[in-house]
Amino acid sequence: MAIYLKNATYIDWQTLAFRPGHLRVEEGPSGTIEFVDSCPPDAFDCQGKLVTKSFACGHHHIYSALARGMPPPEKKPVNFYEILKYIWWHLDKRLDLDMIRASALVSALACAKNGVTFVIDHHASPFSVEGSLEAIAEAFEQVGVGHLLCYELSDRDGPESRAAGLKETEEYLKRRPGLVGLHASFSVGDDLLQRAVDLAATYDSGIHIHVAEDPVDEELTLKEHGCRVMPRLQKAGALDFSKTILAHCIHLDDEERAILAASQAYVVQNVESNINNEVGTFTSAAIPPERIMLGTDGMHSDMIRSAQWTYFHCKTLDTLDLPAAYQRFRNVHKYLQANIYKGDGENNLIILDYDTPTPVHQDNWLGHFFYGLNASHVRHVIARGQWLVKDRKVLTVDETDILLFAQTQAQRLWAKLTT
Repeated sequence: MAIYLKNATYIDWQTLAFRPGHLRVEEGPSGTIEFVDSCPPDAFDCQGKLVTKSFACGHHHIYSALARGMPPPEKKPVNFYEILKYIWWHLDKRLDLDMIRASALVSALACAKNGVTFVIDHHASPFSVEGSLEAIAEAFEQVGVGHLLCYELSDRDGPESRAAGLKETEEYLKRRPGLVGLHASFSVGDDLLQRAVDLAATYDSGIHIHVAEDPVDEELTLKEHGCRVMPRLQKAGALDFSKTILAHCIHLDDEERAILAASQAYVVQNVESNINNEVGTFTSAAIPPERIMLGTDGMHSDMIRSAQWTYFHCKTLDTLDLPAAYQRFRNVHKYLQANIYKGDGENNLIILDYDTPTPVHQDNWLGHFFYGLNASHVRHVIARGQWLVKDRKVLTVDETDILLFAQTQAQRLWAKLTT
């Protein structure tokens, strides 16, 4: 059944054109919207509200959702490698399926309330691999948020965990669209890299991998494989897929940037995580602007916040202006469209209750988006032509039950972290 939005002010997400009128929102994973002359009596009144396409996240780590407030690591990390070793690799080894389900549910819940209706996620749970991707997918679908998932393959946890990751990836790709995840070049041997590329080719997928997030990735890759990260990925065929996503890409040299530019791969920038980990700042030199998108890297599920941090941090360091920052924010939709992934159609909408003290129109919308808007202005959300959020309340699940479940699983996880 279609949803009708009367008296809407619709903002085209690509042209930024403002158009008042009545909207008919078609239901379905690839549904459309259209302006109509009249509405039925039960149409939803959007008088005084702004309506535009909802958001999508280009790189998330839902497995980190229960980390907020967790006990400190046994050793204070002094570099990025130790952050991985003492925090994230310490945490992901202790996850089980209930913890993974809780992480996915609370992440999807947060996404929905922030107007994020599609998530590209990169998951790791090396000692609870089997069924982990399906658990995440089912949790996201229970809430009503679209997804494109992968499992983080790595050699760091031994041959049994590696074999389980390969099996989980293939079994998932047999049933659902997804990507082939890799941690980073320095933790992936040649055999695993080739197996990942072969899986991507077999299932018409792509690679989702962290690239040059910290100099250690380049240094260890050069030491172990005799070349830097991008030439290694190019030689293996990982850059041949239009679906390949390279996260971070901070410490690339000029040759690597040229390789990236000549490939079909997309880059996903994660500013807040990079600042938090003190690994440096992404710069876009030589990288096609239409292939740079934004993620949160598991820091949160708020893409408005991610876009604003990107602009303010990079406007001088990467000479980023408002239109370019907004383009990065919206490029994830173009990635999903170009690769024919369903679930991010035009019938994914947010209705903003934006109480601005100044006029808002096409010519100044970007100023409002980056300087005025925040997630609390997302009042209602429609996903695939169905109501997902009304008056900031998720309609598909019981938020209280999910939060209680997550708190229980967080306590279980934290107990494991200290033993």
